[in-house]
Amino acid sequence: MAFVSFLIPCFLIGTDSAFSCQNTDDFVGASSPGDIVIGGLFAVHSEMLRPEEYPIKPVIQNCAGFEIQIFLQTLAMIHAIETINNSTLLSGVTLGYEIYDTCAEVTKAMASALRFLSKFNSSKDVVEFKCNYSDYVPRIKAVTGASYSEVSMAVSRLLALQLIPQVSPASSAEILSDKIRFPSFFRTIPSDFHQTRAMAHLICESGWNWIGVIATDDDNGRFALESFGVQAMANNVCIAFKEMLPAYLSDNTFHTKVDHAVEKIVKETRVNVIVVFMRQFHVLKLFKKAIERNVNKIWIASDNWSAAVKISTIPNIRQLGTIVGFGFKSGDISTFQDFLRNLREKPTVNNKFLREYIMLSSVCAHLEYHDFQTCISNQSQDDLLQNVENKHQIWRDDFLNANIEPGFIHSTILAVYAIAHAIKGQCKDRNCKDPSAFTPWESVFPDTLGEDILKANVAQINSGDSKVKTGASFKVILYRKGRCQLQSYLRFILTMILFVVVVLCTLQKVQSTCSQHCRPGQMKKVTESPHTCCYECVYCPENHYSNQTDMDYCYRCNNKTYWAPINSTTCYRKTIHFLAWTDWFAIFLLLLSAFGVVLVLSISVIFTKNLNTPVVKASGGLTVCYIILFSHFLIFLSTVFFIDEPTEFKCKTRQALFGISFTLCVSCILIKSLKILLAFSFDPKLQNFLKCVYKPVPTVVTCTGIQVIICTFWLIFRTPFVKQNFSIPRAIILECNEGSIVAFGIMLGYISALAFICFIFAFKGRKLPENYNEAKFITFGMLIYFIAWIVFIPVYATTFGKYLSAVEIIVVLISNYGILCCTFLPKCYIIIFKQETNTKSAFLKMIYTYSSKSAGSVAVSQISLDSKSSSSQATHSDSCKSEKNSVNGNCHFQVPGQRLIKGKVFPKNIARTTARKRLSSI
Repeated sequence: MAFVSFLIPCFLIGTDSAFSCQNTDDFVGASSPGDIVIGGLFAVHSEMLRPEEYPIKPVIQNCAGFEIQIFLQTLAMIHAIETINNSTLLSGVTLGYEIYDTCAEVTKAMASALRFLSKFNSSKDVVEFKCNYSDYVPRIKAVTGASYSEVSMAVSRLLALQLIPQVSPASSAEILSDKIRFPSFFRTIPSDFHQTRAMAHLICESGWNWIGVIATDDDNGRFALESFGVQAMANNVCIAFKEMLPAYLSDNTFHTKVDHAVEKIVKETRVNVIVVFMRQFHVLKLFKKAIERNVNKIWIASDNWSAAVKISTIPNIRQLGTIVGFGFKSGDISTFQDFLRNLREKPTVNNKFLREYIMLSSVCAHLEYHDFQTCISNQSQDDLLQNVENKHQIWRDDFLNANIEPGFIHSTILAVYAIAHAIKGQCKDRNCKDPSAFTPWESVFPDTLGEDILKANVAQINSGDSKVKTGASFKVILYRKGRCQLQSYLRFILTMILFVVVVLCTLQKVQSTCSQHCRPGQMKKVTESPHTCCYECVYCPENHYSNQTDMDYCYRCNNKTYWAPINSTTCYRKTIHFLAWTDWFAIFLLLLSAFGVVLVLSISVIFTKNLNTPVVKASGGLTVCYIILFSHFLIFLSTVFFIDEPTEFKCKTRQALFGISFTLCVSCILIKSLKILLAFSFDPKLQNFLKCVYKPVPTVVTCTGIQVIICTFWLIFRTPFVKQNFSIPRAIILECNEGSIVAFGIMLGYISALAFICFIFAFKGRKLPENYNEAKFITFGMLIYFIAWIVFIPVYATTFGKYLSAVEIIVVLISNYGILCCTFLPKCYIIIFKQETNTKSAFLKMIYTYSSKSAGSVAVSQISLDSKSSSSQATHSDSCKSEKNSVNGNCHFQVPGQRLIKGKVFPKNIARTTARKRLSSI
């Protein structure tokens, strides 16, 4: 800030060696002697200055950007060691420390690590090269640190040469759990695997699937991004863009890439959630730029900066939107806070970090809180070369306590106690006042360090397992009004995640999706985008449904019993269809059947009252009429079984009842046709045939019995049954399946055969006496039957649904009405309206007239025959007389070219005789 720069004096720059190390002891940031020395690696400064001269020399440069939070971690380590020394934990053995500033640089951290490896109690810091370091005693026994995973990876590989235990309170990269590559590395925080998994769960639970990720271009950022990518994919979360920022602030492209990242965030309007895996000073630069561009998003913070005070106190940070992060759950640090209150009384001779902080406090003392913090962070070691002795040392008690990040402080103290417990285990049977009593690798195997951490009730680290097992926990932190507030906890125990999240209402209101959520009744349709989160919402097709949002596919309904329209959220049960009693068409057909029954009863009454009239007698008598009328009644009754819900009984009964009843009816009509033809036929050959055939009772019983056999076999072997027809999408049609179409066809075919025979005989007798001749009416009735059933076949084959039964009822009614009306209505008409013709005398007169005409026709035919062969007839006649071949007026004669014919000699009174015979026959 401009006014900050104005208040900071322009200090004179001294020589290059002013704060650079002249010897190795100058390289130590803070130290204290002890029987056992523990090393510390902390990034107290955020960057290492780059040399301006060329060529570059291999000189360790000074650093800039004093980090209050990391400085507090060094104090936490010192406090923990002093507390242990003042306790009985190590029983007289004192711990010393050497803390080095890595300046967030691997190079400088490696230089510190080399000094750790140097031989103990050597006049020169010399690292001896050996094939076996089992008996080698280095300068330190264990290392606490480093602050960043990238630094820890490099240092751990170097320390692994001598298996020096390294316990980090802040490095969370998942790769560090690999005990093959990092056998002596431990940590007191969960790995990024748990953090990224929790982030992905939180994003998924909040309904977001289209997010951006910004990370630092270092090992920590890349590994965190890779781990998060895997977890995001597992939770159906897509990463819209990834931006990598340089790991070092001194990089010339840093500000350009920050601008590019902010521009990308602004451009991607559908991305409202940004996950940030960066160091605190990177986040600080990014957020300041984002505030300038009025960016308002939801920011998911990693553990590196989620609880950083310098971030939460950025001016106008509320303009950025909502920040929700993951931090480490802390323990009781009240003793450390007391330690800070007494810090001014501590000597600064062996603590350059404390001395530098006091100098910075003096320079920036007159500034407000945030400006004071910015002033401290912006100072470099070169700026402090000016003599500050003339300035009054101003101590701000509240500043350090206000900048405490409890999670990191707790994990730092935890790391020191873990090492102390491991040392205690080694010192049970040894004199640890002698630094060579044990070597560092003995604290690593077998699981000594992990067991002692467990005793401290803070962590358990299994060196033989690739997964870190820790009792430390994550907590979710939500920024409100510029401060961090705890909202809910995410606890990770062993490798299991007990995920307890109070979904924040403020988060759910924000949409961060590539596509709109598909409503129930819709499904996702993948577009050309490579991301699965980008899709179109299409309606579920017919007979499919979806009952949740963002369904990848629609469920299929059970097509037999359920259906669903387009865009359906559920399946509906299909309605059951059949020809119900309440259906208007069924009522109409029932009325027709009922009328037929009434008609049958009416005819029965009429015939019963006129029992002795010639018309009734000519109809075969009351018994035959009753049988035929009873058959018609049963046929009308059979139509009832075609209506209402089909059952096994109805399906079996209706066709059998119809078939047997109709066969009985046609059989009786066939007998009547034979009787009429026999009574009025003058053809001797036909008469002889009819006399042989005309046996009423056996004929009716035989014809009907055959049909009974057909129906019996049908019902036994291929019985009809109730069938569910699913051909209509939204309904189930209950219908009778005939069981065997062949049997059904045989039954109808047999009836048709009888009807055809009846038709032939009736057709031959169509010219008999008009008033008493049934033959032509029977012929017409059979024609109606044939026409009805011929039309029925294609209609039945093409009709489906509940009205299929109605088609059968209609054809049954048509054929039944046709035969009934043609058989009985003409006679009822004569009985009711032409009673004068329904007498014996009128009947005889009609017979005589018909017989006379018939006899005359026969005589004419005979005379014609005689004239053609007179000579032949005379010869044969004489022969007949002389040889006495005439028997009872009959004579056998031969017509030329013809076979011998048995002739009949007609007497004069032929007409009268014939009339009597016809009357008696009828």
